[in-house]
Amino acid sequence: MILGKGGRAGSVVIVLFLGIAAVFTLFPIYMGLLNSLKTEGDMLNGILSIPSRLEFGNYADAFRKIHYWRSLGNTAEVAAIGLAGIILFASMAGYKLSRSTGRLSNAIFLVFVLSMLIPFHSIMITLTRISRSLDVQGSTWGLGFIYIGLGVSFAIFLYHGFVKSIPRELDEAAVIDGCGDFRLFFVVIFPLLLPVTATTAILNLLWMWNDFLLPLLMLTNSKSYTLLISTNMLFGEYGNNDWSAILASLVLAMLPVIVFYLLLQKYILHGIAEGAVKG
Repeated sequence: MILGKGGRAGSVVIVLFLGIAAVFTLFPIYMGLLNSLKTEGDMLNGILSIPSRLEFGNYADAFRKIHYWRSLGNTAEVAAIGLAGIILFASMAGYKLSRSTGRLSNAIFLVFVLSMLIPFHSIMITLTRISRSLDVQGSTWGLGFIYIGLGVSFAIFLYHGFVKSIPRELDEAAVIDGCGDFRLFFVVIFPLLLPVTATTAILNLLWMWNDFLLPLLMLTNSKSYTLLISTNMLFGEYGNNDWSAILASLVLAMLPVIVFYLLLQKYILHGIAEGAVKG
């Protein structure tokens, strides 16, 4: 009976802690949404005040100022190229390295894991110079390929651990049936990687969609700006900022990725747990 009470008390503490954490996490989103619907006068009265009337015109203004469809298309293009490359290369590499047991495969996997420890700020100047010399700076497709190189290591780590949960007997049975290496992987193995693939897609999409520094360094043409870079252009040079339009732009920028997350959220914990525990 005492253990039962202790268990219930522990559950209450955990729920309370998670509730407080959720409030702290969602509060900035609530404030951004609230203030994006305020008039300039309401904004001056205080950021915590309730708007006297809902000003949906801020969204129309932001939609026009950041060239929403063009910026959304640029962001989607960068994310699509990055995700396709990361999932394709990381899934194949993770599978091959997981199935191989030699020292060479272990060393290669260790190199990928150690590369995750290198901070981006230590390579961003070199990366900028290389992209300029290769004439890919300023293009969305070039930025997408850079994201592939930066994001593939963590994805390999996830795939490498998840593949260990797939029995080797499937590989042997497919080989006996006449499957080659590529057919074995894409027809037999890859469909079983859906949970970790969804996890990889979500984590990398959130990263690429919300990244600011790398697009700021790489995109030099206003027609190739992503949503966040276009929103950044709304900030005035001398502090004369239209905060209602800026906040409305941020809300518009996060809506597509929230929808994508809601569609695939059930795979997140399963994919991360499989990849981390078995890795």
